[in-house]
Amino acid sequence: MRVLGNILLGGWLILFGLRGLLGLQFQYDHYVMSGLAVAAGVAFLLRR
Repeated sequence: MRVLGNILLGGWLILFGLRGLLGLQFQYDHYVMSGLAVAAGVAFLLRR
């Protein structure tokens, strides 16, 4: 479960960084980013 949390967190960080650097926007991006953040947080909490 910790590996899944790391993958989700890594994906969130990459997407967040690309959105800021390149001005990327896509439909429902705020839902995707929020969902990734919540899923990564839950995966980390379940691991502990």
